[in-house]
Amino acid sequence: MTIPETRHNDVLTDRARVEEALRLLAGVPVALDVAVKRLSRGSGVYAWWAGPSIFPDLPGPPNESVPSLRLLYLGRATSLRGRILRNHLRRSGSSTLRRTLVGLLVTEGYRTTWTDRVVLVPEDEARLTTWMYAHLRLTWMEDAEPATIEAELVRRLHPPLNVHGVNPEHIQAAVVAAKNSYNNSSRPAESSRIP
Repeated sequence: MTIPETRHNDVLTDRARVEEALRLLAGVPVALDVAVKRLSRGSGVYAWWAGPSIFPDLPGPPNESVPSLRLLYLGRATSLRGRILRNHLRRSGSSTLRRTLVGLLVTEGYRTTWTDRVVLVPEDEARLTTWMYAHLRLTWMEDAEPATIEAELVRRLHPPLNVHGVNPEHIQAAVVAAKNSYNNSSRPAESSRIP
């Protein structure tokens, strides 16, 4: 069976898109106060960066443009602006990144409550956002079909806070434990559970 020529071109296009994403994501990470003004509503991939003093036991690859920063997390979005502003910088209930950060920052005393899932109490949602603005940086790339390149980016870069799509030998036990700690920090009231 031969592969149609259009499929061969699609593979090359996907490869070129991955290479472009690697180049752009390795650019100079932007402070969040600047990023929130520049993010588009288009779809794409994004990378979160931090200095080595942030989670020093979780190694991530250094940024090519600013080697003092290293990769923490990589994701995709159908709307970069919406995903970053409405989820990652606001709501722990819909952001895997926020839930993981809280689990890792356990000594900071973040408090959770149960709604239809575990979420931070409102004061601590705001406190975590302030922490993120102070310690994290962002790079991104617009792409019409980010799902087709995200898996390859995660496979190549091994971001330490990512669990899904990461080769098992690169999954960080501390990150899995942090996620579990967060998820177990609040539970529904006994009376609302079905026997």
